[in-house]
Amino acid sequence: MCAAGLWLALPTPYRERTFLIDAGGCRLETTIVEKQEGGSQGSVLLFHGISANKKIMSYLARGFAEQGLRVYVPDLPGHGRTAGPFSPGRAEQCAEALLRALLARGTVNADRTILAGHSMGGAIAERIASRVPVAGLVAVSPAPMRAAHGVTPEKLLFSDPTILPSHSLVIVGALELESMRRNAADLAASRNDGTVKYLEIAGASHVSVLFNRVVVRALEEWSAETLNLRSTAALPSHRPLIGALGGFAGILLLAGPFLREASGRNKSEENVAKGAVIGMPRLSLEFAAGAILIVLLLRLWIPLKAIRLFQGDYLVSFLLLFGVLVAVAHWSCLRPALAISPRHLLAAGFAGVVLLLLSTAWFDLTFYEAWLTGARWVRFPFLLIVLLPYHIAEETLLGPAERGKKWRRLALALALRLITWGVLMGGILFLHNGEILIGLLSVYMAVFNLLQRSAMDMVRNETCSAAATALFGAILLAGFCLVIFPLT
Repeated sequence: MCAAGLWLALPTPYRERTFLIDAGGCRLETTIVEKQEGGSQGSVLLFHGISANKKIMSYLARGFAEQGLRVYVPDLPGHGRTAGPFSPGRAEQCAEALLRALLARGTVNADRTILAGHSMGGAIAERIASRVPVAGLVAVSPAPMRAAHGVTPEKLLFSDPTILPSHSLVIVGALELESMRRNAADLAASRNDGTVKYLEIAGASHVSVLFNRVVVRALEEWSAETLNLRSTAALPSHRPLIGALGGFAGILLLAGPFLREASGRNKSEENVAKGAVIGMPRLSLEFAAGAILIVLLLRLWIPLKAIRLFQGDYLVSFLLLFGVLVAVAHWSCLRPALAISPRHLLAAGFAGVVLLLLSTAWFDLTFYEAWLTGARWVRFPFLLIVLLPYHIAEETLLGPAERGKKWRRLALALALRLITWGVLMGGILFLHNGEILIGLLSVYMAVFNLLQRSAMDMVRNETCSAAATALFGAILLAGFCLVIFPLT
C-alpha cells in the first residue's frame, strides 16, 4: 500500500520549483507551479489558511496551472518551511511584501495577476487586493472580518474589514458553519456592481473545498474570463490525494505488528488488578470539574506562553495543569505507576519516535508539510516533558489493559477526552477566550486522539507499564502539536 501510494502521489505533469524569496524582511519558502509545456499567460499568488501550508494547496494550484498560469504558493510565517514569528498581521504583511517584490522585479504584471487564498489566506488576499490593484481576487471560504452571524470579536483574525475589490470570486462550501457562509455572502453582497460572483458548493466543507473538482472548475472558468484565456476542460488528478491516504493506511496496518514487536511483553505483571482505578461516573465528574477549573484559571494566566505556539500554548498549558491536578488528587494510585522498567521505557520511547518520524515523513512527502523543522525540534523536549503528567495520570486512572475488553477501555479513554474537549469548547463559546484554533482543528484532533489512544492501548497491553505508555503517547502528541500549530 505504501509503494502504491508513492506511485500514485509522486509523478506529476506539472513543473514545481521551490525558492526562498526575500521580500520586505520576510523570507518565504515559495513553490512555483506551472504546466511543463507552454509559457505563462498570467500569474496567481495563492495563500494558505491558518495551520496549513503550501503543500496542502497543491490541488488548487494545479487547477490554476491547467489554465497556463504560473502559480506562486508561499509558506506564510510560522507555517511549513518558513520561519516564524507568526501573527495574522505579520502573515498579511509578508504576503503583501511578496506581491510587491514580484511586481518590482517584473516577475509578474499587475493586470495579469490574480490573488487567491483559502480561509485566513482568503482574507489576506482580499485585504491586499484592496490596496494593490490586480486583475482579480478569489476568496475560498474566507475568514470572517466582521462580528456578525454568531462570529464574536475575539474570534476574528482581522478586525478591520476592507472593501471587496471588483472582479472578485467568493466560494464557500455548503457544509461549512452557517456563520462562515452568511459572512461570505455578506462579503460578496457588499459590492453590487455586477463584478463579484458568489458560489456555494454543495457537499463541500471548509477543508474539502481544497480538493473539490467543482471548486477547481469554477476557478478555471473564472480565471479564463478574468484574464481572457481559453478555458480548458482539464482538471488536476486526485491521484496524489488517493496515494497519500492509501499509503498512510498502509503505515497504520504496519503500526500494530511493529508496536507489539518493539514493546516486548511483560509477563510478570499479567496478574495485576483489572479495570479502571475508580468508577466511570466519578471519573467523568472529576474530569469535567477539573477541566472547568483549569479553563477558568487560564483566563487569568497561560503559563506556557514561552513555548511560542499560536494558541498551542493554551492547549499544552491546559494539559499540564490538568495533569498535575489529577496526579495530585490521585497520588496514592499514581505512585505504583511510576515504578519504571528501563527496558520498557526505552522500547516505548523508541516506538513513539519511529512512528512520529515515519508518519511525518510520509505526509511531508505526499500531502502536507509535516516534517519538523529545526525551530520545531528545539521545542520538542520541553513539550514532551510538560505533556507527560497528563498522560501518566490518564493512563493510571484507566487501569491495566484487560484482555477481551480493549474496546471498552478505548471507549472510556475517548469519552474522558471528549469531556475535556467539550470544556475547552465551552471556554471558546461561553467565556469568549478567543482560542478558536482549538475548535477549528477539532476534526484533526478527533482523528489523532483515536489513532493515538489505540496505539497507546497496544503499548500498555504489551508492556503493562503506565509510565512507558504515557511516554509513548506524549511523544506522539508533542509531535502533533508541533506540526499543527504555527510558530509565533
